[in-house]
Amino acid sequence: MSLFNAYMSLSGATDADVRRDERLAHHTTYRIGGPAGLFVTVHSYAALLKVVSVLAEERVEWVILGKGSNVLAADAGYDGCVIVLDDEFSRIQVGEGGLVTAGAGALLSRVVNEALKAELSGLESCVGIPGTVGGAVSMDAGTRREWIGQRVRDVVTLRPGEGLHRYEASEIEWGYRCTSIPTSEIVLEATFQLERGKKQAIAEDMEARLRRRRSSQPMGRPCCGSVFRNPPERSAGILIESCGLKGATAGGAQISEEHANFIVNTGRASAADVVSLMGRAHDAVRDRFDIDLACEVKLLGFGA
Repeated sequence: MSLFNAYMSLSGATDADVRRDERLAHHTTYRIGGPAGLFVTVHSYAALLKVVSVLAEERVEWVILGKGSNVLAADAGYDGCVIVLDDEFSRIQVGEGGLVTAGAGALLSRVVNEALKAELSGLESCVGIPGTVGGAVSMDAGTRREWIGQRVRDVVTLRPGEGLHRYEASEIEWGYRCTSIPTSEIVLEATFQLERGKKQAIAEDMEARLRRRRSSQPMGRPCCGSVFRNPPERSAGILIESCGLKGATAGGAQISEEHANFIVNTGRASAADVVSLMGRAHDAVRDRFDIDLACEVKLLGFGA
């Protein structure tokens, strides 16, 4: 693997910004994380093809990063290349028949707002969810009863070394915080099938959902959303709270006092602090309830 050769090959590349040792704390909602070996922002499909081709030639590991809203980056950083999709991948188009097409780099909040302006209903459950369309589709974001995959008509991905591939929604297995889209593929855009509605009713529904989120989650504080997936018919937050861990701390990290399935950065937390609390919560729930909580957070730079 040669990060240096990849850096030299990509420096000055058209439609791409290439940096070395970019701190991931600047690109995750946790505000935690050491440097990435390479950090490349691509602005076009041609630039993305160039980047993944060079990385393959130099055998450099890579990962796509949206807004880092579901990522915990290691304190030591990531010894590979972080790719961010921008510009050409951030477009949103409202079409006929309730169709909305959005690039993987588009903020999910923007898509929700564009649907509201067009008086289209169906994405209300996504209000208040941070991150990009690519991340939301890849993890089938949503609530316990509603998820974004229910509104997807099709998804376009890039298969490195092969080219573009279009999936019909029915070809994808949509699961709880996961899909069958291979992790080796890069989600480029998704088209959503929405329904006509009344703007006021849609707005009121969104505002009610936001109020519920604000009242029960630590919105506005550095975190990455739910830490563990909810077990069948159970709440991870309630299980952790039942173990007396609400408000527990490790260094600068704290299990949220608003919702025990959130771990917040109080201002000086390290990734090690967060991992310590994750382990403490997991083990406490396993020991008391014999339930093995599955991590929902994506860990970056922690090795195999």
